[in-house]
Amino acid sequence: MKYAGFAICLDNTDYTVSLELRKIYPILEPYSNDPTGYLRIVDESGEDYLYPDEWFETVSFGKKLESRLLETLAA
Repeated sequence: MKYAGFAICLDNTDYTVSLELRKIYPILEPYSNDPTGYLRIVDESGEDYLYPDEWFETVSFGKKLESRLLETLAA
């Protein structure tokens, strides 16, 4: 899995079990056949799924914090 960044969930319509509002989620690099307007998010199941990008706000962190967040995903 190649991570492309992080996003905060701002809408979880019909997916309240899979996504928590205001939680930071990792974004994976899109697959070549992924539709535009969607992000590949690793959700509460631990698997990656496509969700509308309008449900999220992408965020940037400093290299140190991003590195630490990625370490927690590997654990």
